[in-house]
Amino acid sequence: MRSLVCTVAFALAVVPAGAASAQTAGRKGDSDVARGRYLVKIGGCNDCHTPGYPESAGGVPEAEWLTGVPVGWQGPWGTTYAANLRIAMGSMTEAQWMASARKPLKPPMPWFALRDMTDADLRAIHRFVKSLGPAGKPAPPYVPPGGSVSTPVIVFPSPPPAPPSSQPKR
Repeated sequence: MRSLVCTVAFALAVVPAGAASAQTAGRKGDSDVARGRYLVKIGGCNDCHTPGYPESAGGVPEAEWLTGVPVGWQGPWGTTYAANLRIAMGSMTEAQWMASARKPLKPPMPWFALRDMTDADLRAIHRFVKSLGPAGKPAPPYVPPGGSVSTPVIVFPSPPPAPPSSQPKR
């Protein structure tokens, strides 16, 4: 154990000034990217934003993650599409992403999950997505209710009507 401590101390002593902080920053960046990868995986981001992810039980190569899906989610709000996050976030600064992540979005995006994440978690997701680089094409644009779409859609029914009042009429 003593030789390990001496070796580590010697290695730190011979690192040029400023290089240690650069190495530490690199490790922190790497850990942020790894944390972001983990959060994207467990947070279900790939379920909607990666083609074929649910159908393959997560078997899509990471190089294809988060490129958007041209299948619409249609309901009373209109038709929305899972964005290509690699393009959408590619031009965003960390601050822009964090502000955007906390704003309400149309269904079925569970925007409240992003809203409730810590700043560190959102930074890690941003760093991971940026590390993937741009790929794919932009998702189709939002279509208002009643608008025409040319892509496949998953239809969400309107909520059921409220049950009739069980109070007796007078």
